[in-house]
Amino acid sequence: MMASEPVARAVAEEVARWGGMRQTGVTLRYMMEFGARPTERNLLRSAQFLHKELPIRIARRALDLDSLPFGLSTKPAVLKVRDWYLDSFRDIRYFPEVRNRDDELAFTQMIKMIRVRHNNVVPTMALGVQQLKKDLGGTKAFPPGIDEIHQFLDRFYMSRIGIRMLIGQHVALHEPDPEPGVIGLISTRLSPMLAAQHASEDARAICMREYGSAPDVNIYGDPDFTFPYVKPHLHLMMFELVKNSLRAVQERYMNSDKHAPPVRIIVADGAEDVTIKISDEGGGIPRSGLSRIFTYLYSTAENPPDLDGHNEGVTMAGYGYGIPISRLYARYFGGDLQIISMEGYGTDAYLHLSRLGDSEEPLH
Repeated sequence: MMASEPVARAVAEEVARWGGMRQTGVTLRYMMEFGARPTERNLLRSAQFLHKELPIRIARRALDLDSLPFGLSTKPAVLKVRDWYLDSFRDIRYFPEVRNRDDELAFTQMIKMIRVRHNNVVPTMALGVQQLKKDLGGTKAFPPGIDEIHQFLDRFYMSRIGIRMLIGQHVALHEPDPEPGVIGLISTRLSPMLAAQHASEDARAICMREYGSAPDVNIYGDPDFTFPYVKPHLHLMMFELVKNSLRAVQERYMNSDKHAPPVRIIVADGAEDVTIKISDEGGGIPRSGLSRIFTYLYSTAENPPDLDGHNEGVTMAGYGYGIPISRLYARYFGGDLQIISMEGYGTDAYLHLSRLGDSEEPLH
């Protein structure tokens, strides 16, 4: 559906106006305290906040998508993503003021739809980057200034994590009978040992399917220790890291008569951080290649998934975004991800998660 010129112009002006407004960051602790009492009044306040906050965040990304270097903005996949952002901006801006419970429920349904609309943003952007790489003649021929695209994608995906967290949290607070200790998307007593176990089981299942066998995963730490965190975020990060370790070990020992050594996960609870170390003996990464792990431009997988997203996050190699995106998830709540490698031996990934929950969202 093509909007008529004046309508499109009006929307563009509106996007520019909202994109210039200041964003308001929230902390994990605030989301937890606020969501602990999901009364009608609080849900109304939450919807009113999102009605004002989401268009600012979405408009910023729409403006970004329009001004990318090296012609990335004109790639069909990127135009598709930009249209999703513009549609969502329009949906929220044209939604009347949220004044009562019925408005609030209708608003919640609408932002739920928006979340679904944006489900495949990451693979679709990956496709756009792939199209650009082809145009530029592959990674060898990258022009200077290509880093700008990496920085844009970091900002873009970080902002997407924030938007999805805010929408997901608001929607989840409507759950009629939440699990004990769960506030929206936040588990107030999340066991990192249990999370490591679940992520390892999932990653080993994929490794089994792809290679016919999988190294063991040994987990060390205090099984009774818990802390407040967003369970799907932790699962996603752990799954990616364990999957990479399993793949490295599996490929190194595949044709060897030696027994594949296990991947080791160690959970430490410090006063400030919960740190999870994932160690493998998969041969490591050369130092010259370490910085590339965190970029979106040197994917090891040649073909990103098709746009229907049927195979999102299923293959062992994926489309090379697992590590940089995991680092963004860690940083979103004040943590970080570091990777230390010993070439010829193996790799250690340190996942730091802030225990205090009071660092504000990084907003760009």
